[in-house]
Amino acid sequence: MNTNSNSYTIIYASIMVVIVAFLLAFVSSSLKEKQYQNVEQDTKKQILAALNVYDVKDVNAEYDKYVKEDDLMQADGSLVKNDAAFQTSYKGEIANGRLHVFVCDVDGQTKYVLPIYGAGLWGPIWGYIALNDDKDTVYGVYFSHQGETPSLGAEITTTKFQDQFLGKHVMENGTVALGVEKHGKVAKPDYQVDGISGGTITSKGVDAMIKDCLSMYNSFLTNK
Repeated sequence: MNTNSNSYTIIYASIMVVIVAFLLAFVSSSLKEKQYQNVEQDTKKQILAALNVYDVKDVNAEYDKYVKEDDLMQADGSLVKNDAAFQTSYKGEIANGRLHVFVCDVDGQTKYVLPIYGAGLWGPIWGYIALNDDKDTVYGVYFSHQGETPSLGAEITTTKFQDQFLGKHVMENGTVALGVEKHGKVAKPDYQVDGISGGTITSKGVDAMIKDCLSMYNSFLTNK
């Protein structure tokens, strides 16, 4: 074939376009898979953190060790197995009424981890609340955010703030009472924790997130 002809140039260019397109698609697919794996690992770490399991090296092994089931709550408060893929964000799941309950085993004791999602001052906030098998006593929590102010609202990620929830109770007379009160104004210490000084709006966001999301789990929490 005449390498100087127009037909050769067109064929060569077409082949190169196909090769480059294939390589770009392959790289993009590989990156997406890697990105999903990273997000999945981080989500599992967050769930483990709610169970007070930190500094995890083999995330999947630790997750499988503690988390025995990823269930969905039914209207009557019973649980059925979630047959869908593992979720890395629960905003859509909660909005669509797919309420996940992670059934866990910690040293032979059953714990339930519930995902929650809400809004802070500058963007989304989310977390996980782990309960003892009485479905009322807080065993652990994990909170995170997208863009809260450092040293103010962002303090929801600190152990100082989160450890306040340990041992608190969720329900009072059939209503979710667990929450965050204005800094220095806690009136019900069995249910409330101290808000963040200077982070009032974020604190209110966490309080609303807890109450709004856990209220959706009312039939599960009251189904003893």
